[in-house]
Amino acid sequence: MKSRQQANAEDVDAFRAAVAGATPLRRANRVSFEGPKPSPQPRQRQLDEAAVIAELLHAPLAIDDWLDLGGADSFLRSGLPRALLRDLRRGRWSIQDHVDLHGMNRHQAHAEVTQFLADTRSAGKRCVRIVHGRGHGSPGRESVLRQLVKAWLARCQDVLAFCHAPPSDGGDGALWVLLKADSRSPRR
Repeated sequence: MKSRQQANAEDVDAFRAAVAGATPLRRANRVSFEGPKPSPQPRQRQLDEAAVIAELLHAPLAIDDWLDLGGADSFLRSGLPRALLRDLRRGRWSIQDHVDLHGMNRHQAHAEVTQFLADTRSAGKRCVRIVHGRGHGSPGRESVLRQLVKAWLARCQDVLAFCHAPPSDGGDGALWVLLKADSRSPRR
């Protein structure tokens, strides 16, 4: 019975005999620099999430939602503690991003709010400011966007709460909005 070393030595000798007449390939004097491959972008998931947000914002509000929202200065998703809204009103959440809707019509503003919510949530931001204005430039000096933005936000399941900003941060012309945490975004 052959030992393992003898079998390996015979295999090496057989290989050398088989390649004895071969000439090695010439080495190229080039270095291949390939940049790192980009990470895959989940395009379809992004499109799906944008479609869901748009659907939520366009879906009709239930009568209870309209009655609850009415002329309310704030909103808190049902089942959440009132302390969450109180902390938002007191400024215990830092504003991480904002969007200004001045000069936009309702369709432009809706598209802007939809995209803004999707972008900020995917970026892991939790507290944002939406400036809708007071309506001084609107016919009858009535703020159309103020009520529309509140209705859009109340429909969006990613919105936990919102309230009017303090006078130093826009007052009745702006809303502070608290969003759900995105489970896919890294914790800071």
